[in-house]
Amino acid sequence: MDLDCFKAYDIRGKVPEQLNPELAERIGRSYVEVTGARKVIVGYDIRLSSPEIAAALSEGLRTAGANVFDIGQCGTEQVYFATSHFGMDGGIMVTASHNPKDYNGMKMVGPDARPISSTNGLLAIREGCREPLGNARQPGELFQIDAMKPYIEHLLGYIDIDTLTPLNIVVNPGNGGAGEVIDALEPYLPFEFHRVHHTPDGNFPNGVPNPLLPENRTPTSMAVTASNAAMGIAWDGDFDRCFFFDEKGRFIEGYYIVGLLADQFLRKTGGGKVIHDPRLTWNTRELVQEAGGEPIESKTGHAFIKERMRDEDAIYGGEMSAHHYFRDFAYCDSGMIPWLLVAERLCQSGVSLSSLIDARIETFPASGEINRTVKDPEHILQGIERRYLEEALSVTHTDGLSMEFQRWRFNLRMSNTEPVIRLNVESRGDIELMKSFTRSLLDDIEELDGQSLRDPQLSVAL
Repeated sequence: MDLDCFKAYDIRGKVPEQLNPELAERIGRSYVEVTGARKVIVGYDIRLSSPEIAAALSEGLRTAGANVFDIGQCGTEQVYFATSHFGMDGGIMVTASHNPKDYNGMKMVGPDARPISSTNGLLAIREGCREPLGNARQPGELFQIDAMKPYIEHLLGYIDIDTLTPLNIVVNPGNGGAGEVIDALEPYLPFEFHRVHHTPDGNFPNGVPNPLLPENRTPTSMAVTASNAAMGIAWDGDFDRCFFFDEKGRFIEGYYIVGLLADQFLRKTGGGKVIHDPRLTWNTRELVQEAGGEPIESKTGHAFIKERMRDEDAIYGGEMSAHHYFRDFAYCDSGMIPWLLVAERLCQSGVSLSSLIDARIETFPASGEINRTVKDPEHILQGIERRYLEEALSVTHTDGLSMEFQRWRFNLRMSNTEPVIRLNVESRGDIELMKSFTRSLLDDIEELDGQSLRDPQLSVAL
C-alpha cells in the first residue's frame, strides 16, 4: 500500500492516488490500535473530498471500538479546542491546509490536544495501516456535537469587549473555512467586516488559500485601501494561520506580529514566558523583556514549539510563519485569537497598525525568509559557519545555524523535505547593513554550492 502521504508531522497526499476513503478507514482503525483512544473528535475542512474521507475515517475509528464525536466542517483549531474542551482521548482534522485542491490530509492529536507526529505515534499508525486489523467486539457510536458555541465564547475571553471601538476590518478567508467563524463572532463585536472571498468553496475559485504567496495578497490589500479599513486579515484554508495587512494595504511580515502579540499578551498577564523560533529574534526578545516577560528560543515547527511551551508553561508562542500558540488554548495554534488581540490593541491605543509596525521595522529591519535550492545543504551550512566564525559573538545550532554579531545576525537552516536552505538576516537599526550582509551571504551560498559541485569531498573536509 502506498503510504507516502504520511509526513513528519501530519498526513498529506493527492486524492485519490495517495489518500482515499479506503486508506482513511485503515488510518482510523490504526489510530485506535496505537493510541487506545475511545473518544475521538473528528472534523473536516471545506475541500470537496473532505466529507467522504472524514466519513471513512470515522467508520474506521468506530469499527476499532472508539466513539466518534463529529463536529462537522470546521477549522483545525476547532478540533484542537474540542478535543481539550470536551476531555476527549484524541482528535483528527481532515485537511490539507494550503495545498492544491486535489490534495487532502489529516492532523492528529491525543489527549489535551497534544500533537501526534513521527516521534510519538504517527509512524506506528502508518505501519498499522499495512496490517489486517480485526473488528472490536463492540463497535463505537457516532455522535454529532456542536462545538461552535463554546469555541466562540472561548475566543471572546481573550479580549476586553468593553474597550473595543468601531473599526473597519477586511477579512479574506480565501474561500476557506474562516468565514463561518467571522460570521459567528460578528454579533459580539463593534466591527464592520468587509468580506473578500468569504464563501467556503472547495473548488478554490480564487486560487489556493495561501496568503504567503505574493499573488494571493492583492485582493486583501486592494480591499483595505478601497474600504478605508484599519487592517486586513487573510487566512489559509483551515485557518490555523492568519496574516495581517496594515491600513495602507501593506502585507506585514509574521516576525513583527510575533513581537506585537507577545507584548500585548504580556501586558494582560503581567509577565510570563514566551517561546519563539530562532530565525529572527531580536525584535521579539526586546519586546518580551520590556514587557516583563522571558523569551525562550525553540526549534522551528509546531510540535517543537508546543512541547517547549508545555515544558516551560509559557503563556504564548509565535513563529514568523504566522503560527501563534496560546497556553489557554491547550498550547495550540489559532488563527482567530491573534487578530482579536491586534484589533483590541488598535482600539485601546488609538494608533494605526502601520505606526506600531514601522517602529519595529526601523529598530530591527529584516530580510524576510529567502529560499535557495542547493546541491548539498549541509555543506553550505558548514562552509558559511567557517567563513563567519572569527567575527561572530555567538554561534548556536538550535535550528540550523544562527550567528550573532555586534550589529547584525542571521539564521540559515535546511528544509526537512527538500534540498533547500532558508536564510533570514536582521540588523540593529541599519537597513542598508542588513541588505549588504544578505547579499554577501547569498553570494557565499552560490559560491559554496559551486564548490560542492566541483569537489564533492569538500563538505567532508569542512
